[in-house]
Amino acid sequence: CVVFMGFFLGMEKLVACLYQRPNALCRLICFPWAGGGTSQLAQWGKLFSSSIEVSSVRLPGRESRLKEPFAKDMTTVVNEITSVLLKELQEKPFAFFGHSFGSYISFAVALHLKEKYGLEPIHLFVSGAHAPHSEAFLPIKSIPIYDTEDEDILTYIQILGGTPSELLQNEDIKKHLILTFREDLRVLQTFSFEKAERNIPFSCDITCFDGSEDKPHDLEAWHDLTSGDISFYKLPGGHFYLLEPSNEIFLTKHITRCIENAGL
Repeated sequence: CVVFMGFFLGMEKLVACLYQRPNALCRLICFPWAGGGTSQLAQWGKLFSSSIEVSSVRLPGRESRLKEPFAKDMTTVVNEITSVLLKELQEKPFAFFGHSFGSYISFAVALHLKEKYGLEPIHLFVSGAHAPHSEAFLPIKSIPIYDTEDEDILTYIQILGGTPSELLQNEDIKKHLILTFREDLRVLQTFSFEKAERNIPFSCDITCFDGSEDKPHDLEAWHDLTSGDISFYKLPGGHFYLLEPSNEIFLTKHITRCIENAGL
């Protein structure tokens, strides 16, 4: 019972699932963007049918985990997510959705699950992200996080969008957001994935979403990462196109169709 409680508390801490559906055929695990929490993607649960249960991952240093130290690197993040979710992911089919920073985390978690446990999502949905082995990903690694002024990071957060401007009016919230963004970026810089010559890591289908006004991402290179099908969709808007209600409807309908077509 102690083990179960530990597992349950681990789940409660790591995952926000607002619309629990124990009889769902598939779990959709969502991974938020840098500096982000679970508030937006956990709400997706109400947009999906009863066959899909939606959870959003919560990293340390935010929301109910505010008092915990930030993760130091991608390995720590992947290990925590895997150890907490493994039992659930072994029970029934699952799919991943990640946006931006969350796409890279979802990829890293999927890779670890595949290499260590032979488990694979039935579908990987990535959004606003380069393929992780692409040359286009390298500039992200060279952003000087420690030498960058708070103001510059704030400007970058504002350019990206996705953060309500009224939150940025509050000094404490603004400070914490800048810190969280910095720490998430640091985690991202510790992640590297070198694709071996003939090794294709996945066999699941991958769908790449992008905002039409966002700076272009190297999506083509995702082709190298699976023997499954790849599809690409550009939706109207910038980096945070996915927060537009009309795009949310498109995304949730499309994700549902892909999951239902996976023949569960």
